[in-house]
Amino acid sequence: MDTTQRTDQQRTADRRRRELLEAADRVVLRDGPQASMNAIAAEAGITKPILYRHFGDKGGLYAALAKRHTDALLASLRAALDAPAERRERVESTLDTYLAAIEARPQVYRFLMHPGDGGQAGEPGFDVGKHSAPLLRRMGEELAQVIEERVDLGPGSQQLARVWGHGIVGMMHAAGDWWLGERPCTRAELVRSLADLLWGRLAAAGDKVGGPGF
Repeated sequence: MDTTQRTDQQRTADRRRRELLEAADRVVLRDGPQASMNAIAAEAGITKPILYRHFGDKGGLYAALAKRHTDALLASLRAALDAPAERRERVESTLDTYLAAIEARPQVYRFLMHPGDGGQAGEPGFDVGKHSAPLLRRMGEELAQVIEERVDLGPGSQQLARVWGHGIVGMMHAAGDWWLGERPCTRAELVRSLADLLWGRLAAAGDKVGGPGF
């Protein structure tokens, strides 16, 4: 098999995988954590064994969907962090970007963060910690890198940036999860309250010399 043929086959496989993920997205938007492999296969117009051939099992499909949505969310968060604005406005915009994302697609959020809610006969629910923790860990590391690059935290800055990154992500996740379930206030009110909580130390820290600024 020559290189051109292998490349064409890889492109075909990649395109088919994207199509299957789009079908899975449609089912998740409708069914949330209750989304089943049978329903996803039917939406894609294939049999379940073919779906397994592409993703292995529901865990493999979950991991692929998680990467797809986490990539999109991180891109949105980076855009908010890079926006030309005062620091307080940028902090609020970043918090709002996360909350707006989970509000816009609550079924996707629940599928990713509460997959154990969807257990069905023949398709046991996920271990929530096993599957959702890596998503939060990735977001924490990404935010830690941004903080390390932009904020002067003094001695031990690398470790402190990781503490802040994971702490902020944990706060956003816990507060957002509670808010999405109970809706005790508006999104804008939650954003302001969370920004108030973060603001004291963030306001006091200077920009890192030579960094892009925060």
